[in-house]
Amino acid sequence: MKDPRDRARLALGLLDLTSLNDDDTASRVAALAGRASTAHGNVAAICIWPRFIDAARRALGGREIALAAVANFPLGGEDVDAVVEEVAGIAAAGADEVDLVMPWRAFAAGDRQVAVRVIAGARRALRSGMRLKVILESGELARADLIASAADLAIGEGADFIKTSTGKTAVSATPEAARIMLEAIRRSGAACGFKAAGGIRDLATAAQYLDIAAEIMGAGWIGPRTFRFGASGLLDDLLAHLGATPAAAAPGSEY
Repeated sequence: MKDPRDRARLALGLLDLTSLNDDDTASRVAALAGRASTAHGNVAAICIWPRFIDAARRALGGREIALAAVANFPLGGEDVDAVVEEVAGIAAAGADEVDLVMPWRAFAAGDRQVAVRVIAGARRALRSGMRLKVILESGELARADLIASAADLAIGEGADFIKTSTGKTAVSATPEAARIMLEAIRRSGAACGFKAAGGIRDLATAAQYLDIAAEIMGAGWIGPRTFRFGASGLLDDLLAHLGATPAAAAPGSEY
């Protein structure tokens, strides 16, 4: 698939349209939800702070767009009970997905067990049918062996997706980390997806990740149940390639 319009249409359906700013408001989240439906189809999900789940659900109005909220975000703390309580609250509020930051600092320092407890505890707190995306913070782990080991751990603990980054660090998604994580998924044989997040703002960048996934997993593997982009600015570039007038972006959007 080399035609830019085809690639843009594919990427649009894989997009987790995201707003995770400190000054977000219910009205900004409602505007984000409004942008999630376009003349060329819906994005896969919107991703927001847990406190806006109710506002987002009302704004989505039953459209077939998943509602994701973040947990243990962005720092990846080590308080297992606090994480489980937060995820349980997200589940009770009606979100479809949780983007969970694993305790990557502890993991990098050699403490694997706290990462196991956080991910396993979050998994147990989900409602049936919810999806768990585990954020590895690959840019901070940096080393290939650490990224691979974190991916293996998250997949082993039942992650539905492994995700590169919070988008809040100096280094976010990279093609190198994507390759390592996708190879971990292939090696595991598990039904686990991949999400690239942070710094993906145009179709050319998104296409790099699509090509890596197609190379490692096969082009037929790529779909919203297995592959996502976490971004806010990407939508406008995709719409521009599709010949649509971009909707107004939420002020202060990150990613």
